Parts: sequence; structure tokens; C-alpha cells
Amino acid sequence: MKVEVWSDFACPFCYIGKRRLEEALSQFEHGEKVEVEFRSFELDPNAKVDIGFDVYDYLSTKYGMSREQAISNNVQLTEQAKTLGLDYHFDTMILTNTFDAHQLTHFAAKYGKREEMAERLFKAYFTDSKHLGKKETLADLAAELGLDRAEALKALEEGTYKQEVRSDEQEAGELGVRGVPFFVIDRKYAVSGAQPSEVFLQAVTKAWDESKPLTVIGGDGSTNAVDEACADGVCAPNSNN
Repeated sequence: MKVEVWSDFACPFCYIGKRRLEEALSQFEHGEKVEVEFRSFELDPNAKVDIGFDVYDYLSTKYGMSREQAISNNVQLTEQAKTLGLDYHFDTMILTNTFDAHQLTHFAAKYGKREEMAERLFKAYFTDSKHLGKKETLADLAAELGLDRAEALKALEEGTYKQEVRSDEQEAGELGVRGVPFFVIDRKYAVSGAQPSEVFLQAVTKAWDESKPLTVIGGDGSTNAVDEACADGVCAPNSNN
């Protein structure tokens, strides 16, 4: 089973949704057989690398609320994240463009570390107050995971994975993704938003049950059972052919 997750590293609910999905998979009987793949989505593709205001001013301007209300909302969000073991620091968060951060996940995927890189980027942004718009910072994060720093930096500087990011975003549009996090399960079911873990568990269980092989009724699958079935007009192919 495959779960594709469209998300952005500047999205607080995406990190929360990631944890809730992981919580659901830890309770899922076949959780170890579920592949999770993070896909790219930019909440603000036009964001500058260096932004001259903090998250509270940003929210005040975008949603027409007071700075005090923005602070209050983020305090509540911080408490919500804390219940999942996440430590948000909105006061020191550095707003930036996340395009290169998404490029880095595609670079990490080349070495089988895409999910690890996604986790590190979320933590870097929300907990460590790292500047994810700076290529040097991103290269440092790649090195933390044992990836070649110089190679990562070169890929970012040359835009090696630019098309991969754009392709993810284009596919999101084709699927009708209008906001993140957005989870697609085996291309059959979708979960929108950072839903409770119970919702994710229900979704993956349903998708798994529908993908199971046929259950044979009236025989145990043994040779004798097949022979008996042939007597009823249903014959198995000759194993000697």
C-alpha cells in the first residue's frame, strides 16, 4: 500500500498531520507494509527568500486579524502540536520560500532518505528556527542525514530537481488538491487536512481490505480441493503444461 502526502514545510498542520498518520500506521496491523511518499506543494510559490516580518504580522495581513489574535491562535496551535510530541516556536520562526527545501527532498529520495529529509525539514522550520530558504542551511541538513553536503549544495544551486517539484505540484492540481496536508491512499481514497489518527486508520484499513486477494470459498486451496472443484465443472490449469 502507498500513501502519498502533499505538504509544505511552512505548514504547521502538515507536521501535525504527519504525526497523526504515523500514529495511525503504528496501530495498523499491516503498518510495516505501507510506503509513505512525501510530495511537493508550496503554499506560497511567490514568497521571497528573505521576508521582513514575522509570522504574526503575516497572519494579520493575510486573514485580516489583529496581531494579538494571531498570537493567540498560534499559542493554541502550539499546545495542539505538543500533544503529539512536537515543539513549535512561532516567535523565532523564519518565514521564507520553501522551493529549495522541496528540491532537497527529491535529492534525498535518490538515496532512499526522502521521508527522513521531510522530517528533518519540518523540525528545522518549526522547532529549530532554521532558515530553509538558504541553500547553505539546507546542505547542512542534508549532511546531518549522512548525505554528501557538496553534492546537495550543487543540486540546489543548479536546480537539478526543479522539474520534480513542479511535476508534484502539477499532479496535485490534477488531483484537485487545493490545500495541504492532503493524503492519497493507493490512488483510491483521500484524506484532506490534519485529521484525527482514527480517520487515517479507518482509511488505510478500508483501502487494505479492498486490495486483498480473493478469498476462496468451498476449498482450502490444496490439490485435493482443486480436484474436487473440477468435479463440479470448474477445473484448474494443468500444472504440467
